[in-house]
Amino acid sequence: MIEKRSTQRHRVFKGGTISFENRGIACTVRNISEGGAAIDLDAPLALPQSFTLSIAHDNFVRNCRAIWRSERRIGLAFVQ
Repeated sequence: MIEKRSTQRHRVFKGGTISFENRGIACTVRNISEGGAAIDLDAPLALPQSFTLSIAHDNFVRNCRAIWRSERRIGLAFVQ
C-alpha cells in the first residue's frame, strides 16, 4: 500500500468523543498525527460532513472530517 499521509501517525489507545448536532459519541482514538487520526466506534454511525474530536485527558479538541471508513474505523483529517 502507498503511504499518502504527509505526517507520521503515532499509535495510541485513548478514549475520545466525537461531537455534532449537540450529540457526543464515545470513540477510541487508535492513531494520531498533526493532520489527522483514526478512530474506532462501537457501532456503525452516519456522520455529518464535519464534526469535533475531543480527547478530554489531553485537553485536545479539533474540528475534523472523515476521509475514509471501514466497518467501525474512520480516518479523520483535521480542518482549520
